[in-house]
Amino acid sequence: MPATPPAQPPATAPRSRSAAPRRLMTAAAATLIVAATPVTLAHAAPSASVSPTTVAPGGRVALNIAGCGTKEARVTSTAFNEVRLTPGNLEATNLFGNATVFSNAGPGAHRVTFECGGPGGQSVTVSLQVTPGAARGGTGGSIGSMSTTQVAVGGALAAAALVGGVWVLRRRAAA
Repeated sequence: MPATPPAQPPATAPRSRSAAPRRLMTAAAATLIVAATPVTLAHAAPSASVSPTTVAPGGRVALNIAGCGTKEARVTSTAFNEVRLTPGNLEATNLFGNATVFSNAGPGAHRVTFECGGPGGQSVTVSLQVTPGAARGGTGGSIGSMSTTQVAVGGALAAAALVGGVWVLRRRAAA
């Protein structure tokens, strides 16, 4: 039997010079598409805020929650009645509302619970600080704590300002 020459691997066609740039462009395009695709986190918690965070009884607070993914949310607290939040835009990325703190709300920290989509939805709890007491209204708080001396000093300052103003005006008119 005659000896057969050893088998040689099949010859491969030489790659064209344009294949490498095509692969590089494909990889770049894929990277660009992945980078441009918005990322949605399935377990991202919404963020909520109460403004101002410190308020006196009878004061108003603004309520805001972002990232609910629903067009409705409710807020509950021991400091005010339940509030339904409404969308701030068509995409419902932010929900807004206002609440008036009870006039008899006790001082200290009060829990404010935001629930996306109502009971059973994602919830976020923040704190609202209620300060003891509030500013007196009506007379501006000036009647109950003013002494006779304070009233006399205030009157003297007002009279001095009036006399100084008249003096400056007469001096300008003479010049």
